[in-house]
Amino acid sequence: MHLLISKKITIYLLLFFFLVSVNNISLINTSFPKIKKVEITGLNPDEEKKIESIISDANFKNIFNLDKKYLTKKISSINIIEQFEIYKNYPSTLKIFIQKTKILAQTKRNGFDYLIGSNGKLILNDNLISDLPFVFGDLDLNEFLNFKNEIDKSNFDFKNIIKLYYFKSKRWDIETSKGYLIKLSKNNVEKDLNLFVRLSDEDKFKNKFLIDFRQKDQIILNDK
Repeated sequence: MHLLISKKITIYLLLFFFLVSVNNISLINTSFPKIKKVEITGLNPDEEKKIESIISDANFKNIFNLDKKYLTKKISSINIIEQFEIYKNYPSTLKIFIQKTKILAQTKRNGFDYLIGSNGKLILNDNLISDLPFVFGDLDLNEFLNFKNEIDKSNFDFKNIIKLYYFKSKRWDIETSKGYLIKLSKNNVEKDLNLFVRLSDEDKFKNKFLIDFRQKDQIILNDK
């Protein structure tokens, strides 16, 4: 008899905690005001709509049931974004500060035009941008970022590039706005570019438009 009473008490307690939990969830969703305002800084109106749709699709009813981990994952999937911060401004405002990725170049993949971001992601783009260098070849984004870093360490200005050619051997060619075609070696990009900058100031170099650094300890110069 005592055992039977204990079982009944256990069942009643479990039922009690279940009802309390359900009521607490309901209380949270009804007592606290819903998210009434989402303030997004750093994006244009069309880009802001993507963030707003994520929040809407997740059915976040109020700031207290906001799944920040989920929201972070979804926002991170938007390729135009470099980094961001999310703040809860109680009771009903959500603030999201966004830094867009820096656009470095453009390329084409599977028939579509893309921008290349400093975050190592491709951003689908409808129109080519004339003042950005175009990258040809089966592009490896990590290789591109490494290559860009080597250029930045050199005395060569990345802004002078109009075309980049990437080869499967992980070697690069550069075509400049002044018509130079620079065939770089595979492992000495910074050194090659510094030498190019120095030589390009010499008179005897003025009419040489193909500069080939591929041979070790040699520079091959040719007219256009």
